[in-house]
Amino acid sequence: MAQLAHGALLLALVTAFFGIGAAVFGERRRIPELSLSAVRAVVGVTFLLLVADAILLTAFITHDFSFAYVSSRSSSDMPLRYVVTAFYGGQEGSLLFWTTMASILASIAFVRNRARFPRLVPHAAATFLALSSFFLLMLTMVRSPFEINAIVPAQGQGLNPLLRDPGMLIHPPMLLSGFASFSVPFSIAIGALISGRMTREWLGFVRTWALVAWAILGTGIFLGGWWAYHVLGWGGYWGWDPVENVSLLPWLTGTAFIHSVIVQERRGMLKVWNMGLLLASYVLAIFGTFVVRSGLIQSVHTFAVSSIGPFFLGYLTLVTVVAIGLMIYRMPMLQSENTFDAVLSRETGFLLNNLVFAGIAFATFWGTIYPIVSEAATGSQLTVGPPFYRQVNGPLFAVMLVLMGIGPLLAWRKTTLGALRRAATVPMALALLTIVALLFLFGQPPAAIGVAAAVFAIGAVGVEYWRGAAARRRSTRESLPAAVVGVTKRNPRRYGGYIVHLGVAVIAIGIIGTQFFQSERQVMLNPGESVQVAEYTLTFNGLERSRIVDADVYTANIDVSSGGRDHGVIHAKRFFFDGFEQQPTTRVAVKTTGFDDVYVMLTEWNDGGAAGLHIFINPLVPWVWVGGLIYMMGMLIVFWPAPVPRRVAITAPARGKATGEATA
Repeated sequence: MAQLAHGALLLALVTAFFGIGAAVFGERRRIPELSLSAVRAVVGVTFLLLVADAILLTAFITHDFSFAYVSSRSSSDMPLRYVVTAFYGGQEGSLLFWTTMASILASIAFVRNRARFPRLVPHAAATFLALSSFFLLMLTMVRSPFEINAIVPAQGQGLNPLLRDPGMLIHPPMLLSGFASFSVPFSIAIGALISGRMTREWLGFVRTWALVAWAILGTGIFLGGWWAYHVLGWGGYWGWDPVENVSLLPWLTGTAFIHSVIVQERRGMLKVWNMGLLLASYVLAIFGTFVVRSGLIQSVHTFAVSSIGPFFLGYLTLVTVVAIGLMIYRMPMLQSENTFDAVLSRETGFLLNNLVFAGIAFATFWGTIYPIVSEAATGSQLTVGPPFYRQVNGPLFAVMLVLMGIGPLLAWRKTTLGALRRAATVPMALALLTIVALLFLFGQPPAAIGVAAAVFAIGAVGVEYWRGAAARRRSTRESLPAAVVGVTKRNPRRYGGYIVHLGVAVIAIGIIGTQFFQSERQVMLNPGESVQVAEYTLTFNGLERSRIVDADVYTANIDVSSGGRDHGVIHAKRFFFDGFEQQPTTRVAVKTTGFDDVYVMLTEWNDGGAAGLHIFINPLVPWVWVGGLIYMMGMLIVFWPAPVPRRVAITAPARGKATGEATA
């Protein structure tokens, strides 16, 4: 079976080369049918990759340890759900998963749009096949998941304990899929540059698939924060780790693009910005993969150092040079069709938005690569920690929140100060009240300003919804809730975007609460002893040892109370998996009590029954998770199909019996 799977990958590589050649030859000879063979080649590559995937997954499920990759990542006593996660738990499997997901999305994109864009899609498909060829070469020539053990072991080595968590069923696939899916809009953009087909019609095509990539990656980042919070045990959900940073980079540029492209659709402006952001998103996704694979930068998330790193560096360099070269070549076609009519306008708001997102992305990129730069310059590797990112990116994120609120209130071409003042009255009043209240209650001016910026953005969403719902109610006489639902269904792209903004603002409030008001304490407690942290009392009730199928488990039982109210018992655990006894893993005990999380990690214990506990009180962390759910709901609404306008006949009020048509 391994030979069959390897053969499928080789055939996929040949098919990709054929598709590239067919597209090039078909375009030069003006044979559209041959050009479109590139699309069929993408579908063929997808099918062959799925065959290889099915064989590898079957090998994992049946514990076929003749596969070297299977024996190195799983064991026969692992639960099925973790056997499945082992598929992408190593470099070879994750590369195969990346290539498959990218191919599935590309097949859908190109098949659905080949008739609509007959000259653009073949170029995009050929570009995608060229990108896929690199990954197929890696899978067949460098790191194949289908190598065979010379001697078949009786038992596998098992999966890294950190990956034995239910969150691993969702987080890595979403993150990998997010990175991979940026290859589709990148291919469309390169296809447009090569073919010169850059009319406004293609923007809807590329915008849709940029939204898909952005949504998948954003969901993966959110789930990654949830996993880190519950598994890694350091008290937070985002530590500005290099691997976290590189996942954020393409999301930032992708976010800037899906806003900025609106200006190009409406006014034919910011074309260079949009093309640059689109191409940069994929380049940064590859950069992120290079960081993970190369081991050049230390991270708690990186794979072991492997031979793949230099290949990814070469691929990254080639893709970047080609993208920049094509942009320069087509620069005359990327000139704006209009100019800014006024400083105060929606166009200017989008431009400022681009600058802010670019600033956050650059600061994050620089902080991530600084260890490499410092080592090259001084011979020693220096790192920058969370304080750097908080000091640089914190103010930029606050500006982003303000722009997120102001943007929808601005008119196209020109907005008068009076009109903006009237539209922003309610959000501004809410923001000012928030600042005054928080300064009075807590002090902390930076926190008050940040929360006020988020409240301003929330208020702006409310104003826009009120405007839309009020206008609908005047014509339909609906109730307010029905009108809110109605305007959302009528224009899901616009109002889904507002809900995304709402989710981001709620997340921001949660982050600010944790960053400025977190309490922390490390203690050693005997059974029956208590400790006070912030307003919470934690009582240690003893340590238990138990056994599950493949691990020894130590559990600390802790009572939580505050203000005379009992919040129940929580259980902090340490797992010692068979074969990985030197790599104990943590299952954090978390108790959500309205606005706070009581977060406890078991760190040590002794023969006398005492246990070491690392305790955090994390204010407003539940807001982060609620905001993330709102964000994802908004993304789903954005993708909800808008109703198709229907045409109905009406009787003309004047002369005779002539009729006309109107759009309902």
